[in-house]
Parts: sequence; C-alpha cells; structure tokens
Amino acid sequence: MASRYWVVSLPVQNSASTLWNNLQDQISKHSFDTPLYRFNMSNLRVGTLDSLLALSDDLLKSNTFIEGVSHKIRRQIEELERVSGLEINALTVDGVPVDSYLTRFVWDEAKYPTMSPLREIVDGIHTQVAKIEDDLKVRVAEYNNVRGQLNAINRKQSGSLAVRDLSNLVKPEDIITSEHLVTLLAVVPKYSQKDWLSSYETLTTYVVPRSSKKLYEDNEYALYTVTLFGRVADNFRTSARERGFQVRDFEYSPEAQESRKQELEKLVQDQDMLRSSLLQWCYASYGEVFSSWMHFCAVRVFAESILRYGLPPSFLACVLSPSVKGEKKVRSILEGLCDSANSTYWKTEDEGGAMAGLGGDTDAHPYVSFTINIA
Repeated sequence: MASRYWVVSLPVQNSASTLWNNLQDQISKHSFDTPLYRFNMSNLRVGTLDSLLALSDDLLKSNTFIEGVSHKIRRQIEELERVSGLEINALTVDGVPVDSYLTRFVWDEAKYPTMSPLREIVDGIHTQVAKIEDDLKVRVAEYNNVRGQLNAINRKQSGSLAVRDLSNLVKPEDIITSEHLVTLLAVVPKYSQKDWLSSYETLTTYVVPRSSKKLYEDNEYALYTVTLFGRVADNFRTSARERGFQVRDFEYSPEAQESRKQELEKLVQDQDMLRSSLLQWCYASYGEVFSSWMHFCAVRVFAESILRYGLPPSFLACVLSPSVKGEKKVRSILEGLCDSANSTYWKTEDEGGAMAGLGGDTDAHPYVSFTINIA
C-alpha cells in the first residue's frame, strides 16, 4: 500500500474523457510505475466567489487538523496492538482498505448532500472530527489512568528491596508478634551482609540472639528479619540507619494482602477491557475520520479548481502515487497537459516562477495539486 498520494486537477479544454485518455497514455509511456486513478467528483454547489475565497483561506488549516487527528488515531491503534502483541490489521473504511477508499472514492450524498453550501459541509466535517478527537482524549486518559496504576503496582513489586512492596516476600511464620516481642524487616546492601550478621545483635539491647533470617535477595539488597523487644525497636532503627541498614515499616496482614491481590486482578481486568474497547473504538473512528477527510479533500480540490480555472466547473480530478524518483517526470507530464501559456508563472521558485510558496502544502504548479499522507 502506498502511503503518499497526490490529488490533482487539470483544466479540461475539450472533453474530460479525452484528457483522461491522454493522461493515462502519457503516464503508461513515461512513468509506468505510477499508479493513476480517477478521483470521482460530484457536482457541488459553487456559491459566490467571495464565499469560495473565504473558504479557501480555511481549507489548509482544517486539512492539517483533520489529517493530524487521523494520524493520531492510527498511532494509537499501532501502540495498542504492539502492547497486546497483536498483528497490525489493515485499516479500513466500512470494510474497504483505506488506500482503496481513496483511489475509488465515491461521494456519500446521504451524509453530505451536494446541494449544501460548501462552508456547511466543511464546518460539519471539522465539528465531527473535533468531537472524535475529544472522545479519543477522554478514552485514552481513562485507559492510561488504569495502566498507570498497574505500572505503579508492578514497580512496587519488581523494584529494589529499598522501595518494593514486601508483602509477597514475607510468610506468616517469618513474623513474631507478641506482648513484648516484634519482628522487624531490614534491607541490607548485598556487600554488607557479613557486617549485618556480625553486628545486628549489638545494635541495641534486648535483641534476640541468632534471630535474623534472610528472606530474599535481589541485585542490590538482601532482606533480613530480626526479632527484639518492642520497646527498643526505635533505638534499633536509629542504630541500623547509622550503619547503612534500612529498617522497612511493615505490618503483616493476610486481609490486606488478599485485598491488594484482588485490587491487582481487577486492575488487570479493567486494563484489558479498556484496551480492547479503545482499540475497537479507534478502528471505527479511524474509518469515520478518514472518510470525512476524503470528502474534505474533494471539497478542497473542487473549490481550488474553480478559483484556478473559473466557471463553469470544467476540470479532471485524479489521484496518483509516483515514486520519489518518478516525481519530476510526472510533474512534467501534468504540466504538459495543462496547455497553459502561464505555466512558467506557476513554476516553483528554483525554476524561476513567481508563485512559489503560495498555498502552504499546495504545490505551486499550473494545475491544482496537494499531497495526502495516509501513514
């Protein structure tokens, strides 16, 4: 599938079919690897010249916005599928691949009546796409919120012993809690374990001899228990900190552990459900935005062709996808079919023309031309 297309319109001198045949002939002879399609235009309502000029000013800005939303949704789809480990599916509009939808475009009269003023059609498309973008922001924020909560829990469960949740490392039999005795959990740097084992009994009074047991070790730290009288626990914490050992606050609670486990399971379910729902919504919304964008492009080529070639509307619209190396040749063919005495006036600046730089992404040529990037 090509990702970059040109939409162009050429002025019709005699008949559109003759011009189309000439174009096909020239492309097949001189740039046979360039796909060429007719862009089916409806007879839209012209309105006044003033309204067309005013509309023309807004078309480029609106196009940038609509194109941006379509790319935003496509990137979101790619990210969701990557996270899910799914194969990336071809994007479609009503079941038709997007490149086919563009190259075989047909105006949807039911959705966009051709008798509506062009301004009304363009504003309607802009409003619809803006609403979809707002919906996307809300849905992505909801999904990212749950994802962020899960990531925070996973960091706590997989981080170093200095910060991670210890509840899944400690068993009930590791903890002694009585009227006088408590068990503390000490995080000891790996290289200081010998120092810990030789000194913990003397860090304060009333430490139970040989009560320290290693529960877990990671790349940086080891987790040890130590049992002592509760009334000296604060003294022990202070002395341990001075020696570079961290005593973690911890209270063993089977109920809290079960509650955390259930919370984690619910978050995982919520994330999967939201991801699946967001992905389905993105597929449907991408099709909607792409369809709106192509109708917008049709209005654009119509309005710019009237402003360029005058009334009554007499132009041939088509879609091409030349390779980078074939671009100059295709431009030359298109220009040759314009049969315009003013061709040099429209050439780009490096070719000595006066109209270079006008129209933003609308290339300066003696025919209407703009680029569509669908990926």
